[in-house]
Amino acid sequence: MAFLRAQLQATTPAAAAGALNAVCTRAEGGDATARDVLLAFTGLLQEPPLQAWLESLRTRVDQQQLDALGRLLRRPTRVGKLVPSAAVADDERRVPDYGKGRSLTLGERKALARRPTRKMLDRLLTDPHPSVIYNLLNNSITTEDDIVRLAAKRPLRVEIMAEIARHPKWNVRRRVRLALVLNPGCPPELGVPLVGLLMRSELKIVVQLTDVHPEIRGAAADRLRR
Repeated sequence: MAFLRAQLQATTPAAAAGALNAVCTRAEGGDATARDVLLAFTGLLQEPPLQAWLESLRTRVDQQQLDALGRLLRRPTRVGKLVPSAAVADDERRVPDYGKGRSLTLGERKALARRPTRKMLDRLLTDPHPSVIYNLLNNSITTEDDIVRLAAKRPLRVEIMAEIARHPKWNVRRRVRLALVLNPGCPPELGVPLVGLLMRSELKIVVQLTDVHPEIRGAAADRLRR
């Protein structure tokens, strides 16, 4: 992801858009190397500092008629961008009981997430704060099953979904990506790029489930037809 970010930002938006369109086209055709590049790019899509740069890519998609890249960067029909799904104050009322006899501060919960026991990890996975979850994503005790369970959680804050989607340890896991896409709360800005990485059998699952976001289902149906 870091290498791809550096390469893309070192060139012009027009050249970057053209190269990415070629990658998307090859990835749609099943090229394994192109899919690896596309995987890194979908992680970059969730990085807030790159949003203005990505907007310039969308402009190039329209100007240069880059259909494959356009399918990845399609604009959601609803107004708005990837925004927090709930106020922090509201989420703090849903902090789990950590068995300490009192409410723990955010700093204490973040510290617990750095070195949790297996029993404590189960409680930490229900914590609503993205900073706590970020520490869990980086923890060696956390397993793929844990992250799949987290990605499928309902409701789940959009910020936490984005942390999972851009994490280089977890966004390479097919089960994790599918769990995010199938979560009814997954916004199209996050789910549509992930659809480009799904296999045929996974696309069929997305299309069949009616509680998946309509735009994500539409992207999956389009990819399945192609």
